[in-house]
Amino acid sequence: MTDQRRTIARVLSAATDHPDVEELMQRTTLEDPNISIATVYRTVRLLEEAGILERLDFGDGRARYEEASEDHHDHLIDIQSGQVIEFHNSEIEALQDKIAAELGYRLVGHKLELYAVALTSDDTPSDDA
Repeated sequence: MTDQRRTIARVLSAATDHPDVEELMQRTTLEDPNISIATVYRTVRLLEEAGILERLDFGDGRARYEEASEDHHDHLIDIQSGQVIEFHNSEIEALQDKIAAELGYRLVGHKLELYAVALTSDDTPSDDA
């Protein structure tokens, strides 16, 4: 692994969000201004193929990335701000297993992405509902 690839991997590892390649490029060039966008793309592809990095598509036309993890989590995406919130809910996990079993299957994996907007005062339930 080259020094430039190490820098890219270190920046990815330090990310607390889900950067796309352009965001990753901006962050890595702060550490090494000689890193090219082609190197970032190649490194991301290699890390993804090696199972170290996971590619995410939140429907905004940008591939985003996060470190592959043994710990399962799902995502809630605020479509107004672009904020991505990671969460785990055991009730949702159990319901997915139950649905699969009712249909004659055993889950071996899944991804759950919830797309949402922030609640407003107009979103409170009324007595008529």
